Amino acid sequence: MNRLQSVVILGATSAIATAVARELAEHGARLFLVARDGERLEPLLQDLRVRGDDASAMRILGTTADLADVDAHADVWAQAQEALGDNIDAVLLAWGALPDQEACNVSVATTLEAIHVNGTSAIAFLAHIAPDFEQRGRGVIAAIGSVAGDRGRQSNYVYGTAKGMLATYLQGLRNRLFFSGVDVVTIKPGFVRTPMTEGFNRAGALWAEPETVARGIVKAMRRGRDVAYLPWIWWGIMTVIRLIPEYLFKRLKL
Repeated sequence: MNRLQSVVILGATSAIATAVARELAEHGARLFLVARDGERLEPLLQDLRVRGDDASAMRILGTTADLADVDAHADVWAQAQEALGDNIDAVLLAWGALPDQEACNVSVATTLEAIHVNGTSAIAFLAHIAPDFEQRGRGVIAAIGSVAGDRGRQSNYVYGTAKGMLATYLQGLRNRLFFSGVDVVTIKPGFVRTPMTEGFNRAGALWAEPETVARGIVKAMRRGRDVAYLPWIWWGIMTVIRLIPEYLFKRLKL
């Protein structure tokens, strides 16, 4: 059975989320997309309607919203339910931004904003929708975290803090909703060639394309995986990194 027939994607114009939407549209899913930039959202909606079949194309809808604004969450969720009905199969949280760690180092405000955009705003949306899924007794909630959340490194520990917080929240939510038949999936991508990582040296085997990660996300959501490292090799890499004793780890330039 296809568990992803009716899906809400939040932060839909990010490279990974766009690739997920295309993957789902090509399999006939009904979609409701939320993005901050309407000028980017509308062409994406048109693209997805061409990819889907005639029936699903009529149900590929979207709206604009700043998902970092917690006060907007109730309205966004209400619009999603109106567009797709009460039987939403899955939700994917995919918004975020990679902060400049050096800027965070000298600014409390920049640090707190980065943590909010990448962590607490997502937690707020999850807290808002969880009771609906719990009452319904089915469905998939997935959120894109990062391998950066597995251990704090001087190069991006503010971003890692936000993603680590999100991962811990998802773990608790997974435990809570398991008894209601709802799957909670934590997505942990490694290095991905997206606009967010422009300026990095993106050569090498550890870098993945958004389409590769998107296929892994769809598979993890369909299977109800607990945690999905994407590509899978990052599970091994992060296992080793987590096992390094702190007295050695703090001496590394990472």
